[in-house]
Amino acid sequence: MRHTLSGSVDAINRVSPSRTPELIITYFVHPDCKTATKSLTVSGKPVKTPCELFRLEPGRVRIRVGRQKNTFRKSRVYLIHSLPRTVCLISVFAVLTSGGSPAVGGEETEGIRVTQHDVLPTLWLRCAACHGRQHQDGDLDLRSKASILKGGKSGPALVPGDPENSLILKRIHAEEMPPRKRLIEVSVKPMEEGEIRLLTAWIEAGTPEVDNNSHQGNIEFPVSDEDRQFWSFQPPQEFPVPSVKTTERVRNSIDAFILEKLEAKGLSLSPEADRRTLIRRAAFDLTGLPPEPEKVDVFLADHEPGAYARMIETLLSSRRYGERWGGYWLDRAGYADTEGEREQDILRPHAYRYRDYVIRAFNADKPYDRFLLEQLAGDELADYENAKEITPEIYDNLVATGFLRMTPDPTWFNVTGFVPNRLDVVADVVDVLGSAVLGLAVKCARCHEHKFDPIPQEDYYSLTAIFKGAYDEHDWMKPNSSNLKDLINTGRYSFRYLPHVPAEELREWKSRESELEAEIAALRKTSNEQVAPLKQQYFEDRLAELPEALRIDVRRAVETGADKRDEIQKYLNEKFKTTLFPTDEQLKESNEDFKNAIEETEKQIESVEKKRWPKPMVRALWDRGQPSPTYLLRRGDYLTPSRIVEPAALSVLSTSKLDIKPPWPGSKKTGRRLALAKWLVQPDHPLTARVMVNTIWKHHFRYGIVKSMDNFGHTGSLPTHPELLDWLALEFSRGHWSVKDMHRLIMNSSTYRQKSTVTPAQEQFDLDNDLLSRYPMKRMEAEVLWDTLLLLSGRLDETPFGSADGVKVRPDGLVTAIGTDKGWRRSIYVEHNRKQNMTILECFDLPRPTPNCVERTISTVAPQALHLLNNETISQLTLSFADRVVQKAGTDPAQQIEKCYQLALGRSPTSEEKELATETFHRLREAWNETESDPDRKALANLCHILINSAEFIYID
Repeated sequence: MRHTLSGSVDAINRVSPSRTPELIITYFVHPDCKTATKSLTVSGKPVKTPCELFRLEPGRVRIRVGRQKNTFRKSRVYLIHSLPRTVCLISVFAVLTSGGSPAVGGEETEGIRVTQHDVLPTLWLRCAACHGRQHQDGDLDLRSKASILKGGKSGPALVPGDPENSLILKRIHAEEMPPRKRLIEVSVKPMEEGEIRLLTAWIEAGTPEVDNNSHQGNIEFPVSDEDRQFWSFQPPQEFPVPSVKTTERVRNSIDAFILEKLEAKGLSLSPEADRRTLIRRAAFDLTGLPPEPEKVDVFLADHEPGAYARMIETLLSSRRYGERWGGYWLDRAGYADTEGEREQDILRPHAYRYRDYVIRAFNADKPYDRFLLEQLAGDELADYENAKEITPEIYDNLVATGFLRMTPDPTWFNVTGFVPNRLDVVADVVDVLGSAVLGLAVKCARCHEHKFDPIPQEDYYSLTAIFKGAYDEHDWMKPNSSNLKDLINTGRYSFRYLPHVPAEELREWKSRESELEAEIAALRKTSNEQVAPLKQQYFEDRLAELPEALRIDVRRAVETGADKRDEIQKYLNEKFKTTLFPTDEQLKESNEDFKNAIEETEKQIESVEKKRWPKPMVRALWDRGQPSPTYLLRRGDYLTPSRIVEPAALSVLSTSKLDIKPPWPGSKKTGRRLALAKWLVQPDHPLTARVMVNTIWKHHFRYGIVKSMDNFGHTGSLPTHPELLDWLALEFSRGHWSVKDMHRLIMNSSTYRQKSTVTPAQEQFDLDNDLLSRYPMKRMEAEVLWDTLLLLSGRLDETPFGSADGVKVRPDGLVTAIGTDKGWRRSIYVEHNRKQNMTILECFDLPRPTPNCVERTISTVAPQALHLLNNETISQLTLSFADRVVQKAGTDPAQQIEKCYQLALGRSPTSEEKELATETFHRLREAWNETESDPDRKALANLCHILINSAEFIYID
């Protein structure tokens, strides 16, 4: 059979957009798809080159055509024709052309017609740093053909049809463009020979232009309606709440969905856990800290209807709730207080503002749809640049965009600030969006079509185009500076920081600055008064060394005002001023008293300088308008751009275009990210609500309904309860996207309130607890463990918000947090460093975001037990724990043991435990009696140490 393909083919469109040759492929495929004969002709000329046939799967065949010297260019795969049994794919290296532009010199470009789309990407890459948006040296802008022809101070940059008289080529050949001395400074590499030949050919051909923005003739793997039938690519379905036999256990619809599957296996829900277990479970789930014994007693004594629901409400209203659940989101966002990537992992001085925003948002139960809108496009929600005052709402909108600034970003350093590094930053942003919000590995389509999910490579670049208004690799803004003083910039923003902070905060900072400046001025005045006699004495001594005839005239010249001196006095003053009036450094060398006075003043000023607060800034992302075109990069290589792609959502999830428009009349912003955000929070979006409710479910039940938290695609896990997942997703979106309402729904269910005890029937029919026949016991996460130890010891400083507390490396190599006067703050307020975090937290699986962490690993390794047993800081905390027990229980060992159990485990000891603990306490006291001045304190601390190493303490039942 013979098939002819003519018209616009992408590879042809790349190398010869104005004239498309005829491409004919003749092939014969045997029914078994194992052997084939084929031939290829281009523009009527046979191409004799080796071919390979690959068997992919039934009905799919791939044919690869090898390189023919001097004719073909780089590889790409195209869909040529579909048959009922086969799909033939051909990898074309280039095409022959007949006619068109004159051939370019050299075998790589022979016979190829060059257009502006072959040249402009090179000029953006090599020249935009000096002749782009931020800088236009010599008033020359090289971003478009029109601006190139307009030229700058030296005239037009090129002459169409005349390469020899084109100024741009002269500068390039003279190695003045890009300037060799500034390559590292502006993170640019010199033009390659092939790029210069293309530019020369384009000029020689008269600088032809073509439209390279058309999708007509795109014959790559399209997304089909069949692809969209996969369960997660369909909107959540409306399922009726099932009828079940065990109706007495149904508190809400969740129980009905769970019981339906349990009853199919002959199982039912486990009995309800006791009240002490429930309040401890709920407190850890919602606040990350154990309940205080007094609150446990209040709950146990409340026998009125609704006592459990009231307890849940109390926990949801706690400020600690946002610190707990905000931490989960920060994992997904990849929050870090340092830039990462490089060995010199510099700090992000204002990253904490995003952390605080997230905590406040969870505490306020900010609707999730609004939460996403602010994080993806907060700068496009309000005209902050023209606002009379930065309101808390505008401030939150800007700070929220820090979500898109959390990925590792080494481009602050010139050596790692080149275009490939910038594209890596954008790739990480797309990865975070895909994994955290969509539950898909979108980044896999950066270099090729996604291997498993229907995500074409074009979709990936369409997503990157959405961020182009803010993340333009050819109009890049550095994320940070190793010199914090650089961040205070006037006139324009050289770094990705905005000065738009709340008016009250700015007033407070300015007031403090004024006070410090006044203090420094007073110190300098005092210093000047102290050293004035010394300077005068130096003057008199040097004057006395002059000839007597000059002394009177020189003194008169010096003492006369500058505007009243005659010509002789001006001459004398100029001649002798360096002799009579030395610098401070010269005085330091010649006068010990002067040196001591100056150094003391400098120390005092340095002490005052340390009191300064950083200038209030917002680490934000904002759309700057005028983005450069986005090209699909073949194989993800920035040196091989293909056609232009437009900003768009994933085609498998949407068949309509995004409604992209400026966010308000007269705005220069593109509105691209706002359009994406609005698409994401549509109630019928297939993934947004599903992914979030699955996340909430996971943190209550250890595993999500879809266990692969960041993969809702073909290689991910199928939902254990698909109907329940969709029902929750619809409840979530219809219920104003309230996260706290999801907690109420889940935690008030009988499913959540079960015991964790395993029965023989459950071992047989629900061993992995996929059906939730019992509550899944969970181990404390790293932060929960550390924060709980601080709370038990009375060393928890609950001061919220503000700059992160630093970390330090001890001589023994352990990394610890720098404490406060009260102890230590919660883990969420400790510096999240990409290179070194607190050892105890990393020991218990604190992730290092690369770029983010949607699901943590859970390990059980020996260093965890050894750390809890032998760490010096843990031992100190157990001493403080013992002191707190004494404060609350007195000196009676029996009361102390009672209080230890209540604080650590949330219950009283059994009679056997009390007897064993009492015996242990007395033995320990005797052992410490010989070496410790207070053996009772040491023995009680050992008992506390034993309890915090118990499984009952570390695991949440």
